[in-house]
Amino acid sequence: MSGYDAFLLVSFGGPEGPDDVMPFLENVTRGRGVPRERLEAVAHHYLELGGVSPINDQNRALIAALRTELDRRDIALPIYWGNRNWDPFLGPELTRLHADGHRRLLALATSAYSSYSGCRQYREDLAAALESSGLGGVLAIDKIRHYFDHPGFVGPFAEGLAAALDELARDGVPADATRVLFVTHSVPVAMAETAGPPGRRGARGAYVEQHLAAIECTLNVVRAGGRAIPDWSLVYQSRSGSPHVPWLEPDIHDALPAARDEG
Repeated sequence: MSGYDAFLLVSFGGPEGPDDVMPFLENVTRGRGVPRERLEAVAHHYLELGGVSPINDQNRALIAALRTELDRRDIALPIYWGNRNWDPFLGPELTRLHADGHRRLLALATSAYSSYSGCRQYREDLAAALESSGLGGVLAIDKIRHYFDHPGFVGPFAEGLAAALDELARDGVPADATRVLFVTHSVPVAMAETAGPPGRRGARGAYVEQHLAAIECTLNVVRAGGRAIPDWSLVYQSRSGSPHVPWLEPDIHDALPAARDEG
């Protein structure tokens, strides 16, 4: 981390109470023409959980873990945190960074995969925050690469899958009677197909290809333990927007009954 004088965690943000929910959703969807009734339907899901998203506490835990690891390695970088859609917002955080005397930042976005919303939009929001705070050309920000295939990211998935397969085996369930569903957030097909740099997207776009690469890394770890690998599928959740816009499928709600019907 030589040459950097601060670390910036960049994330999505989320409401921390019922009064935050609708303003947060308005921030997320600003300029997209999402009807009010759709926002109210989504707000209901947050309110069922007390109006609190887990993402902020997860980021606080991540910052604490980062601080512990940086200290263990004798890296004295201060850690800052800015969100796209809720407090702490990126603009004020960049202003605070500058006031504290920092000029070159190493940024980590809490999104493992390439897509517009998972990469380019973060870069656009960072650029907009620099512009709005008057710090364009003053602060330099380098973004860490996507970590979809990093052992530290893949490892917990592999451990969880291995433990589940071992438990099924102890219960007498053979691998050929098991189906593994790897579930991720759906995005519009057009967004998926244009994810990643031109020439490096793969046939289906980097978003899908990187998920498949992460799955293969996960299965390689599980396979190395001598376990048989069941049939598996990549499936999706949380599609939203107009029903006329195609999103990545199959949806988990369709995949589960399909797997049941297949036995």
